This record gives sequence, structure tokens and C-alpha cells, in this order.
Amino acid sequence: MLDVLKSDEACAAWLAALDDTAIPQLAAVLPDGLELPDVLLDLAVPHEDIGQLLALRREVAASPELVELLGRAVSGLLWRIGEPGEGTGLPVFPAAAGALGRCFAVFVFVAALPHVRAYHRERGIPDDVSRRTLADLGRNLAVHRRRFGTTGLLVPWWPTRHFRGELYQLGRLQFERARLGERTGRAVAAAGVAAGPGDPCLSVHIPDFRGPLSPEACDDSLARARAFFARHFPETPHRVAVCHSWLLDGQLKRYLPADSNIVRFQDRFRIAYTGAEAEDDTPVAFVFGGTETPRERLPRRTSVQRAVLDHLDAGGHWYAGHGWFPLLPA
Repeated sequence: MLDVLKSDEACAAWLAALDDTAIPQLAAVLPDGLELPDVLLDLAVPHEDIGQLLALRREVAASPELVELLGRAVSGLLWRIGEPGEGTGLPVFPAAAGALGRCFAVFVFVAALPHVRAYHRERGIPDDVSRRTLADLGRNLAVHRRRFGTTGLLVPWWPTRHFRGELYQLGRLQFERARLGERTGRAVAAAGVAAGPGDPCLSVHIPDFRGPLSPEACDDSLARARAFFARHFPETPHRVAVCHSWLLDGQLKRYLPADSNIVRFQDRFRIAYTGAEAEDDTPVAFVFGGTETPRERLPRRTSVQRAVLDHLDAGGHWYAGHGWFPLLPA
């Protein structure tokens, strides 16, 4: 598989990054075939994916080349664990890498698990928060299966945040320890908040399969987040929360009632700016589970489904909104 990776520009750059001699090499051991199913189930991996992952585990274990790559990948992933934006990440493997390419990241995360849990213990992260955060790996596998009907990770770089101690599931929402970008940071500073570009913030994410985005659920998550980060990361004051999402596109208010969950979620944020490039596929993928089905065959049962499709049918486009609100007193 290494030859396939070297022929892909993004993967070749990732392999080169793993060669950095500053990266300490960590122990990376996969659970054996008897233990692995329980580990996967604890990570909420769908039952129908277990068999293929067991077969692929045998393929990895039988190849010294892949075992060596696994160890390097884990070491790169966890390099400077807990520091936002560090580590070497994980790229999307090319289609030519086959099923193992779609699933190799799963084995990286599983092999990294003991190190991640040790970091959580050092920070005093409660076991239930640790468990629910890392179980997002299974949710991402479920998203892939819903969309393509196969085992794999659509965006293997996304769970790197969970396994690096940067992101935590706290009720309905996820909160990622991040830093303010230039434009949002300037808007925050202009509003009189003691924060600006490059300063710490919490980036809010809205995962699938967690029920309605109700105001009550969001209030609960935000209350948890304020207490959680003050307790477990006291050295880093997170003064603002940010969100970068199509859910903050103000055009949604043309189609949805003022008391809808999405509009009420939008109203929490002050919009710093709206992206200039259309991202029409993003709401379609999130609302309908993918972009493969022709638009005329998509359902229009809910107000959100109708809003997304009616706007596109009218020749409109969807854009990402970039918003923020204060978490702590000024």
C-alpha cells in the first residue's frame, strides 16, 4: 500500500511529515483478534463493520511494512497531544488503497487509544465524557455506511481532534479547543471582548445522530462546557465560542420559522462574516446523508429539507456563516 500512498500528493506529504526526527516514537499495539471487537464496540463502531475490521486487522498484522506505518502514524497523530492544531493528522487515502485505505485510520485511532485515555486521566476528564467523546469514531463510521454502504471513514482527519484531546462531547454539542482566526478575532476584539486573533476559543460542532438541536439541549451543553473547560483546562481561558457552519447562513431565516431550532441556534451568534464561496453540497450532505442522489429524488418531508432544496431550485446558493458569542464575562 505504501506505493499507492507515495503516488498521492497529500499522502506523500503526510509520509514525509512522519519522517520528522523530532516526533517521539510511541508504542502502538493493536488489540488481538479476540479483544478487538469489544474495543470497537466501546467506540460505538457499528456491528456490521466489525467483521471487515477484524479481517483487515489480520492484513495489517501480517505486514511488517503496515505495522511500521501504523506506529509512525500513531506517533505523528499524538505529537504534542493536547495542543490545538499540532500533530501530523491523517489524510484521505486514495481509492486505489481499497478497503484497507478506507479503514487504516480506524486502526491508528484504536492503537492510539491507551495514550489518549492516559492523557484524559492526567487532565481529570471524567470517564463518561471520555467514553462519549471517543465514541464519535463509531458515529463517523455510521455516517460512511449510511452514505456509501461500506466500512470506512469519509473524513479520517476529523476524529484526530477527539484522539488528540482537543475536542469533547458535552451533551448535544461538541466543543473543540481552538484559536480565533483573523477575521473572527478582529470582530471579537472590536466588540470589546478581551480576545483577538490567535487567542483561545471553543469551536462548536453539531454532530449527527444526537437528536434535535433544541434550545434546551444547547443551553445544557453550554453550561457543561463552561464548567468543564474551567475545571480541566484552567490555564486557558476560553472567552468566546465560535461556529463555522452552513447552519449560520442567514438565508435560512427566509424559509424557517423564527421559533425553529436552527434559527434559534443562529440567534446565539454574532456573525463575523459569511464565506464568499458557495458550499451547496454541504447542507445537502448533512440533511440528506450524501450528495449522490439526484436532487429531484430527494425527500421534502421536513422544513429544513424543503428549505435547502427550494433555495437551490430557485438558483440560490448556500454559504458558511462564521459566528461567535462571549462565553465568559468581558
